[in-house]
Amino acid sequence: MYPRVEIDLKKLRKNTEVITGMCHDAGIIVAGVIKVSNGDPDCARVMAEAGCDAIASSRLRQLIPLAKAGFEKRLLLIRIPMLSEVPDLVRYTHASLNSDIDVIRKIDDEAGKQGKVHNIVLMIELGDLREGVFDEEEYIAIAKEAEAMKNVELLGVGTNLGCYGSINPTKEKLEELVAAAEKIEAALGRKLFLISGGGTTSFPRVADGDMPKRINHLRIGEGIMINRDLHELYGYEFKGTYDDVFTLKAEVVEVRMKPSHPIGEIAYDAFRNKPTYVDRGDRKRALVALGKVDYAYIDQITPRGEGVEILGASSDHTILDIEDSPREFHVGDIVEFDMNYAAVALATGTAGMDKMIIPE
Repeated sequence: MYPRVEIDLKKLRKNTEVITGMCHDAGIIVAGVIKVSNGDPDCARVMAEAGCDAIASSRLRQLIPLAKAGFEKRLLLIRIPMLSEVPDLVRYTHASLNSDIDVIRKIDDEAGKQGKVHNIVLMIELGDLREGVFDEEEYIAIAKEAEAMKNVELLGVGTNLGCYGSINPTKEKLEELVAAAEKIEAALGRKLFLISGGGTTSFPRVADGDMPKRINHLRIGEGIMINRDLHELYGYEFKGTYDDVFTLKAEVVEVRMKPSHPIGEIAYDAFRNKPTYVDRGDRKRALVALGKVDYAYIDQITPRGEGVEILGASSDHTILDIEDSPREFHVGDIVEFDMNYAAVALATGTAGMDKMIIPE
């Protein structure tokens, strides 16, 4: 059925092998983040088999089915836990990123009730201004309290860069994380097991060979599963990898010549925007049964094929200009699209989207 997302597991395996291989050569362990696939278990399995040392997601609901199915790799929650989900966090995962002492106390209490030890990574704020403890005295105090807990193990420290504040994970910026880790180590009188230097945006440090030596953990999702940002935004290309693990497909429901400028008084579209239009005369258009509720932003998807252009979209339809395409379009034809991160995350999670796994 259409619209649908197709996931090519062979290409996903190759991407995983290349990216984790480069990390392992640099002494860095990798948590493969499956959030963008909506926690697809086949993707998790392939990534685990192909080199990921743990499987991670920001959504606990994506990790729980893996745990219930007896998934062998360690499971990591990378969104700081809500107090309300701590019982399931402890029951189904091995570790989590944390920045709030009240949550850590609740984890310790719950782990004691369940007869477990839960590993935590204390998040340090380096300026991206999402999660993390900024004040040195505070993160040392949290680390010391966590160290004294019976059912919590302070595994290490971590940071997030690039997701909100767009801060570049430079060598100098990541050295700030190492410095914070070493201050905590001095206060605890022991070495931390891991220093987690962020996600895909930090991977260029591995590629360039200038990752600070004590950074030994990354949380990589986009760089493995989609592999578009690294070369389109940062200029890196890695031999043997693919940027089309995910393919979006939609069916044509109308093909007609129409004016390129709407006729009548322009007001607002379905998303409260007041667009402007360029009058290019009559143009041939194809309407596909796929809309913004499936992928949100038209600039996050790209039609495959010469001479096909996205003009715009409503909730349930996307309008394509096909005037310059050598292809002859008909109702019932299938159009393929490449997707960026945001589109994949939305498309794999929407109820109106079919999903097909292309096996190896």
